[in-house]
Amino acid sequence: MTWFKQKRLGLFVHWGIYAIPAVHEQYWQRWDIPADEYAKFADEFNPTQFNPAQWLDLAQEAGMEYLCFTTKHHDGFCMWDTAHTDFNVMNSPYGKDIVGMLAEECHKRDFPLELYYSVVDWHHPAYPNIGRHHEIVTDPARHDQAAYLEFLKAQITELCTHYGTIHGIWWDMNVPEWKDPSVHELIRELQPQAVINNRGFGEGDFATPERDFDPEGANVHGGKGYRMTEACQSVGVNSWGYRRDEDYFSSAYFKENIDSWLAKGCNYLLNVGPDATGLIPDQAAAILRNVGGWFKPLRESFDGKHEKLLDDGRLLTVRDGDILYVHCPAGLSSSTLSLAPLTAEPASVTLLNDGRTLPWTREPLVYNRHLNQKILRIREIPVDELTGPAVIRLRMPS
Repeated sequence: MTWFKQKRLGLFVHWGIYAIPAVHEQYWQRWDIPADEYAKFADEFNPTQFNPAQWLDLAQEAGMEYLCFTTKHHDGFCMWDTAHTDFNVMNSPYGKDIVGMLAEECHKRDFPLELYYSVVDWHHPAYPNIGRHHEIVTDPARHDQAAYLEFLKAQITELCTHYGTIHGIWWDMNVPEWKDPSVHELIRELQPQAVINNRGFGEGDFATPERDFDPEGANVHGGKGYRMTEACQSVGVNSWGYRRDEDYFSSAYFKENIDSWLAKGCNYLLNVGPDATGLIPDQAAAILRNVGGWFKPLRESFDGKHEKLLDDGRLLTVRDGDILYVHCPAGLSSSTLSLAPLTAEPASVTLLNDGRTLPWTREPLVYNRHLNQKILRIREIPVDELTGPAVIRLRMPS
């Protein structure tokens, strides 16, 4: 887990032939599209504007430190040169190995790469599609669990051997809830440094809450026995893949969300869905840049020991030696901040957002139980100038 604990904010990318109808990444199932009609999108897929360097440039501009990419979503279309199905990018008009191009660019920059893989597969005849959640219904006479798992392991072997160092396998939708330790053993043998999430074939390394799961819920700090958590959310309100008339979350929402998760010791994936040409939509890119402008000056404040040191439940604290970072994910309502029960005098107080020094006092607080204690109070915080959650750095006496 070493790299995973060091790289905290990542870019999630949902991309495939579902970008052509530009409705939703689960267009086939949710709109009940006939299989032969959906398959025609593979004959149209030609993202001539795809440039992995531009994607990585944007990710790094936004302060992101690793990438997770959808190699195969539920529709079964593979974004790499696989020998195990013809339903792949090499048989599209584009005819280039997308995963290979991304991996090459990531390796150039020493930028860790996780690979998403959907266990559900609407295209493969052996997968038991029987209409459960995230499934369609296919011919039961062709369903064959053993054959499908051999197919899956053959594809994972390709992904773990053809593209250099891979830093993670991100499973999704093991709807049948298969348990097969040999699948994860295969990954760990081929890519020892790769982390594995909790949606696969046995115990993984980290939990994966998505959308608006409560940061205080069971998955935080690797709940349910997991050592780590990686939350994820999409910039799009309606979809993870490209949607032509998408509604977008605000940058303010993501800043609060990211600060809340990371200050608790978790990782975070922020997702975009490129269009059918390979371009990340302007509005999505603007959100990433806006979030990055807030995040990068604060990056140091997320590493350290995550502890509850203050009485105010709205505040989060991270301690790194004699440095204490106070996070205010929900924002501040005034220009002063009382840090009860802290009473020690700090050597310095800095608003990490812009680097300015803040004044402080030690005095009794009239309206709470610490009436006889001189509580540390930070003052003159420029609340009307902040463009996201404030982070205050205090250098405390040893």
